[in-house]
Amino acid sequence: MKALLAVLGSCIAIFWPGALTFGFPGVMAPTWQEMFQVGRAATGLTIFFMLAAVGAFMFLVGRWQERWGLRRMIVLGVLLTACSSALVSQAASIYTVYAWAFLNGIASSFVYVPALTLVQWCYPQKRGLVAGTVSMVFGLAAAIMSPLFAKMLSALGYETMNLAVALLTLSIGLLGAYFARAPEAWENAASARRAGGATAAKSTAKIMTTVRSLTVTESLHTGSFWLLWITWTFAGAAGVSMTLLATGYGLFLGFPLSSAILILTAFNLTNGLSRLMSGILSDRFGRNQVMSLAFLAAGVAYFVLPRADSLEACALLAGVVGFSFGTLFSVSAPLVADCFGLEHFGAVFGLTFAAYGFVAGPLGPTLSGYLLDVTGDNFFLVFLYLGIFCLLAGWCIRRVVPPQRA
Repeated sequence: MKALLAVLGSCIAIFWPGALTFGFPGVMAPTWQEMFQVGRAATGLTIFFMLAAVGAFMFLVGRWQERWGLRRMIVLGVLLTACSSALVSQAASIYTVYAWAFLNGIASSFVYVPALTLVQWCYPQKRGLVAGTVSMVFGLAAAIMSPLFAKMLSALGYETMNLAVALLTLSIGLLGAYFARAPEAWENAASARRAGGATAAKSTAKIMTTVRSLTVTESLHTGSFWLLWITWTFAGAAGVSMTLLATGYGLFLGFPLSSAILILTAFNLTNGLSRLMSGILSDRFGRNQVMSLAFLAAGVAYFVLPRADSLEACALLAGVVGFSFGTLFSVSAPLVADCFGLEHFGAVFGLTFAAYGFVAGPLGPTLSGYLLDVTGDNFFLVFLYLGIFCLLAGWCIRRVVPPQRA
């Protein structure tokens, strides 16, 4: 029962960080452009700052959780998420929005990595299932909240809406953190680490994983780590770009905002639902196969998207991209554990995630926004290069294999 409650608590805690990461920028981009008289490239930088923070802090949180505990990290993440919403409510320029994005990225790191670590230690034989469940809530939250964000903005106004989000984040997130308690095996390993008992900690990890975990340094010296890093770069750039492109493409085709948001909603819906489905499938059919097929489908969807002119077709194709993006998040975590072990999962996963944080942002939302500005909304060019990114990611992930242990 404690393990089940820990998974439930992790899902509750990650809900608002997911909604603000994947849904809020796409809904608010047109509003920010109007408020601050900026173009698409400027709002695209919002994702860059968010991902830069994620890239910088995922590894650090992975290290800190080994010392300070999983639940403390989650509580801090919830507090920072609420503070970021309060900050953006007072935005007087686009630079305040950038500060919000950076702080929100930090906050997401403090919730996401401990939550993934926690559930995999609770259910080591069902890592794909439980990691997929947490990732599903992280992505699905945006599908639920994107239409509601638009309605809240219309009904409450900009400042009041963001303050309400801050209050909801704080109350719901802390409730989730209360239930997110680490299992005894994690506590024993953490106690051994704090006491300097590295051998005891590795012994505990070996029981959990049946193979010796690699250290961070050992992981960095494997080809599989860098292939994962490149996968996160290309697939991450292609996926996260849709969070800003979906609504903008709908408006470009002449749909009203209320209809254009449905394209973003479709992306976020499959982004969330695919995480559980892909996690389960990866337990049965293999991580690499599931991920490579999802990336291939996303590449085809991007190539077809410029020819789509109906709302239904655009939503369907955006949903395919969302499915691929969700698969990247849900299956990468157990794949990292399969390849490198659970003992230093947080730190190793944080380093692979750094590719998404530091490189995917400039290659995805920032570059696509710049190209749209300078080419007069040439979506064909943007969708073409993002589709190629998906195909490259599919090629890389098929070559990721568990390294040999000494």
